Amino acid sequence: MKLTKSIRFNFFYKQFLIWRLKNVSESQYMIFMSLLVGLSCGMASVVLKNTVHYTYLFITDTKWFAVDRSNFLFLIYPMVGITITVLILKYFIKDDISHGVSKVLYAISRKKGRIKPHNTYSSILTSSITVAFGGSVGLEAPIVLTGSALGSSLGRIGRLSEKNMITLVGCGAAGAISGVFKAPIAGILFVFEVLMLNLTMTTAIPLLISAVTSSMISYFFLGKGVLFTYDVSSSFELIKIPGFIFLGIIAGFISLYFLRSTKFIAKRFKKMVLWRRVVIGGLILGILIFLFPPLFGEGYTALSVLLDSDTNTLFNNTMFYQYRENQWMLLGTLLAIIMLKSIATAVTTSAGGVGGTFAPSLFIGGFTGFFVGRLINMSGLILVEESNFALVGMAAVMSGVMHSPLSATFLIAEITGGYDLFAPLLIATTISYIVVKPLNKYSIYAEELALEGNLMTHDKDKSALQSIDKKKLIETNFIPLLYDASLRDIVDAVQKSTRSFFPIVDKDNNFLGIVLINDIRKLLFKPEYYDVYGVKDFVHYSKYFIVDISDPLEDVVCKFKGADRYTIAVVDKGKYVGFMSRANVFAEYRKYVSAFSEE
Repeated sequence: MKLTKSIRFNFFYKQFLIWRLKNVSESQYMIFMSLLVGLSCGMASVVLKNTVHYTYLFITDTKWFAVDRSNFLFLIYPMVGITITVLILKYFIKDDISHGVSKVLYAISRKKGRIKPHNTYSSILTSSITVAFGGSVGLEAPIVLTGSALGSSLGRIGRLSEKNMITLVGCGAAGAISGVFKAPIAGILFVFEVLMLNLTMTTAIPLLISAVTSSMISYFFLGKGVLFTYDVSSSFELIKIPGFIFLGIIAGFISLYFLRSTKFIAKRFKKMVLWRRVVIGGLILGILIFLFPPLFGEGYTALSVLLDSDTNTLFNNTMFYQYRENQWMLLGTLLAIIMLKSIATAVTTSAGGVGGTFAPSLFIGGFTGFFVGRLINMSGLILVEESNFALVGMAAVMSGVMHSPLSATFLIAEITGGYDLFAPLLIATTISYIVVKPLNKYSIYAEELALEGNLMTHDKDKSALQSIDKKKLIETNFIPLLYDASLRDIVDAVQKSTRSFFPIVDKDNNFLGIVLINDIRKLLFKPEYYDVYGVKDFVHYSKYFIVDISDPLEDVVCKFKGADRYTIAVVDKGKYVGFMSRANVFAEYRKYVSAFSEE
């Protein structure tokens, strides 16, 4: 019975694909597929946010939680969440799904947009458990991986080309960001700035459809407050520009601290065995959250009370509650939370939790902006709106950490429902990016891939060369000659060959060089020299014009550049295989780039 249903499904599936090829153009089909991705991402965002929200309410809805005393349950919850997550990953998923955005970048760079199907649900499941139990990470990176996996799966089902498969992966990422924040423009810009997809009309339209559709789904099911919303009450004034410049500089160095500290902690944890990581990481995270409860989970609740200038709430459930009215204590608490959030984030993911750095960068930026605003107000030099500085700080740190000034600017602009802070947002995000970029070349998502040589999205030439099958470029219609052969053997080979040179090998087929026809041309019609001279008298050899078949194609291109040779010998561990020509390599490169650039 099951076999019959399977055969019937395959029959209708093939009929649909045939009908689609005959009646629906690729561009029309992409519009339909991007709409499906947008709907899927919107629903995934709704499920994820609701799961975390209600799980958090369930575990904190107890008489033990009181605002005026420390809560020892904070010491336990993070380890429970991380342990459950690790068990699911180890025994059910059986795969590493951490660093969601990095996995999307890797899929685009190395896997032609193919992402494992389990990522359509595994990231949502594990990240919701991690965050709901206090893991100090965000849900955005997991939902980006989920959305991209949905796009990849739909692309495979729809039998899309490699180019459109990658575009659909980008649609999933744009839809994910848009669904979580209700910010379609920021979602699209995130794809262009972070994932580095080419901006053309063929990519922009599907991305726009997916982002807007996902945003509408979130509006429908979650209403206005998907994460948090804030209405800017005061407009921008020119006199406050120096304050925002100062904030941009501070945010740049805070971003650099975030990047360096998370990398340092990750390296230390990588040396530990799994369950030691879980125990040590869970304990460290529990202590940090016990001391500073705003570090619990994503931190958007703490950000919301900060934007409302309700600083007293930050001291709830802490041993510092009695000092909540002390301004210097407030500044010290804000600074401690800023510096410890990156540690809490790195410990969460290194210990085995699943989550991203999107929310932590916004959290740190918001607290940094509020800290700078309060410091300026306490100085008496000028009166600034601390909530506005918090919003701009969110964008500035996100810009520095992710190297995405435009995404950060439009994200906060869309969250606030207007562009009253557009000028200070551009100022602070640009300055933060300028500060970080020379000191940290790659974003937090791209750095590890770049060091491993797996980051192709940020280098279009490298991406194209990596995608070309170099084995198809190897020419084998040459006549090899033995090193001990005579001139008579060369003359015989010339009569049979259309090539201007001959590869020279030994009896074991090891490549020893080449013989050029030009070098023997004058001797071709002098039989008296046929047995006087041999191959060894005319052989040319240079290690600079030999590549191994396992070498990347960019190494071949590097050898062609600036050289007077138009062919390179290809060997397999020293054994002769064939030759590559400059003309064929660059012709294939132009063909690939043209296919991905056409509108």
